[in-house]
Amino acid sequence: QVQLVESGGGLVQAEGSLRLSCVASGRTFSTLSMGWFRQAPGKEREFVATVTRSGGTQHADSVKGRFTISRDNAKNTVWLQMNSLRPEDTAVYYCAGKSSPWYITRADDYDHWGQGTQVTVSS
Repeated sequence: QVQLVESGGGLVQAEGSLRLSCVASGRTFSTLSMGWFRQAPGKEREFVATVTRSGGTQHADSVKGRFTISRDNAKNTVWLQMNSLRPEDTAVYYCAGKSSPWYITRADDYDHWGQGTQVTVSS
């Protein structure tokens, strides 16, 4: 079983930066496609970015040019670098994983989820 633990959230002013981390337990991290999602109060969970096990990435249009997903299989870690943050980026951010070689952008397709980390951007 894979366990995912996020960290790095917090309160930041608009135009600031944060770096979220997600560390996976177990020896199967290199076989996982990983993703970041976010959920604001009263809204559905939203795709943010995904990275395949070979390092290919996709980002949601709303974060392109501002957020970057990356991973290090040797460290069992995936990151989300968030720059030029906006108040509308405020949400709980979740890390997710699935054993697959493909890009995965739908939340329902992921098997493993972290507990989430709160990101709050003040104006």
